[in-house]
Amino acid sequence: MRPVSVWQWSLWGLLLCLLCRSCLGSPTPSTAPEKTAGSQGLRFRLAGFPRKPSEGRVEIQRAGEWGTICDDDFTLQAAHVLCRELGFTEATGWTHSAKYGPGTGRIWLDNLSCSGTERSVTECASRGWGNSDCTHDEDAGVICKDERLPGFSDSNVIEVEHHLQVEEVRLRPAVGRGRRPLPVTEGLVEVRLPDGWSQVCDKGWSAHNSHVICGMLGFPSEKRVNVAFYRLLAQRQQHSFGLHGVACVGTEAHLSLCSLEFYRANDTTRCPGGAPAVVSCVPSPLYAASSGQKKQQSKPQGEARVRLKGGAHPGEGRVEVLKAGTWGTVCDRKWDLQAASVVCRELGFGSAREALSGARMGQGMGAIHLSEVRCSGQELSLWKCPHKNITAEDCSHSQDAGVRCNLPYTGVETKETWYWDSGNITEVVMSGVHCTGTELSLDQCAHHGTHVTCKRTGSRFTAGVICSETASDLLLHSALVQETAYIEDRPLHMLYCAAEENCLASSARSANWPYGHRRLLRFSSQIHNLGRADFRPKAGRHSWVWHECHGHYHSMDIFTHYDILTPNGTKVAEGHKASFCLEDTECQEDVSKRYECANFGEQGITVGCWDLYRHDIDCQWIDITDVKPGNYILQVVINPNFEVAESDFTNNAMKCNCKYDGHRIWVHNCHTGDAFSEEANRRFERYPGQTSNQII
Repeated sequence: MRPVSVWQWSLWGLLLCLLCRSCLGSPTPSTAPEKTAGSQGLRFRLAGFPRKPSEGRVEIQRAGEWGTICDDDFTLQAAHVLCRELGFTEATGWTHSAKYGPGTGRIWLDNLSCSGTERSVTECASRGWGNSDCTHDEDAGVICKDERLPGFSDSNVIEVEHHLQVEEVRLRPAVGRGRRPLPVTEGLVEVRLPDGWSQVCDKGWSAHNSHVICGMLGFPSEKRVNVAFYRLLAQRQQHSFGLHGVACVGTEAHLSLCSLEFYRANDTTRCPGGAPAVVSCVPSPLYAASSGQKKQQSKPQGEARVRLKGGAHPGEGRVEVLKAGTWGTVCDRKWDLQAASVVCRELGFGSAREALSGARMGQGMGAIHLSEVRCSGQELSLWKCPHKNITAEDCSHSQDAGVRCNLPYTGVETKETWYWDSGNITEVVMSGVHCTGTELSLDQCAHHGTHVTCKRTGSRFTAGVICSETASDLLLHSALVQETAYIEDRPLHMLYCAAEENCLASSARSANWPYGHRRLLRFSSQIHNLGRADFRPKAGRHSWVWHECHGHYHSMDIFTHYDILTPNGTKVAEGHKASFCLEDTECQEDVSKRYECANFGEQGITVGCWDLYRHDIDCQWIDITDVKPGNYILQVVINPNFEVAESDFTNNAMKCNCKYDGHRIWVHNCHTGDAFSEEANRRFERYPGQTSNQII
């Protein structure tokens, strides 16, 4: 007989074991997904940093092993299910690309697909447990609403950090705290721990530590502080130390990323021979002005080479850089907190709170200048970071990078705001307010000062606002205007409908109808919505006007101005393109049309779509019959009266050079008002022209 191998004995043993279990009535293990309420057998936790208790990288423990979830196909619906697993009522957002840092171990779920109504993540579709082609650089995270489910027992929820974690930092002024204006730029460093606010021992404290603290508090840099004065002051006060041994490299975006040592609960003596750490921060000129400090101008400031677009708040937006006189975007490949923090500090804010990818702040148009930006965090400008010059095939605007920066606390959040219901208001305190849009409060805007011209109160005379986290952003496709511009001599007998809609110059009224013609400068107008909210008409359907000639309702009285200007800014012809029907003509691949004018349909322009008015339709022209030969500027202004909110009005105007010889016209160098550098714009024109969507 052949000898029986150990392997064969193992198989026989396993078979006998299973048979015995069957005889004894023990159930056989099921390979079906677990579908028990509350995901029994699974444990969940939030991990990573910097983060708040209700957000983080999602980690699942299965079969005794912790692992993560890949962000492929991850949606807000999946985040809702996971937040409920974690004991929160719902999700307010989710993150991708390991925003809270890469995890370790298994990647338990990939291509997770939930409807949002599932009781457990086990009821969602996926590739199966442990089946993934991702890396931990794709770990998904969730942002849960900080509201617990009633009666939730968190026995299956474990916080990953078994040691203390710093979540918030503040500066507490040591002297004159009642008289100091905001923002606070100097004081004792305090960190919030589970049992309250504590101070930090200054033993081994470095400028790198101060740099990180200032960045978290919204300041671009730090400065030296009079340590001797604060040590003398500390001798007269009692202190509660919770942290020591802070060792930062200086490039961290959050103190949690530094090496930290916490005092143990049974420590009897803390910080012997030391004192509370003190930090002094340097605010940018914008914040220095608000705090009453002198603006610090160490060197002449040239034109910025980095800017933010599309954000609803200061310090956030799509990152754009200036290259060869033209503004363009940055590809989000390898975009991280280090690069985002360089941008934030360069613009006068603190370190980055978030590095955004996937055009989260809206898509740009035109050039994409940079890709694969790799910053150490020590650079003074994004242009100093190693990067890749991009080609057309490398990236698309759906991958535009963005940032959210840390901002100083200025108290603007608690400023009383008056809305139209002002029956109890007895005084008007400000009038003549004119802002550029970059100010942090109304006090920084130009206004009439102590002399208020509007003395009467009541809702009719008080200003109000409607605030939104997102807004549309319209942009004209300037290259298409240049490509399609031409002159047509159109017979008057074909212009009755256009005349009825006031699309001709005033001299057309005295023409010898129906004989003769009008000379028209025609061009196509393609208006993109690159913002983060749909562009909708200001007025509802009840006030739309039916136009019999063209067979549709016009939803806005004034949507666009078409003008011919002399080089010194004098208007010589206008298009009278007043009323519009707004609809989605075409959209990006992954966007569906929502608005259509036909059959009294809803009107608007969806995010990621555009409304195209072809050069061959009525009123898509400027009547130049009375214009003499010469050099001119063609100007198109969208939403000229600010009737609909947009996140950015500076790109609403497009200008082109025009040369007209009386028979032909040349249109060239078409660009939006904010597409070129200041120097390039000065070469283009010799008059003030379009600044903030108003013709000067």
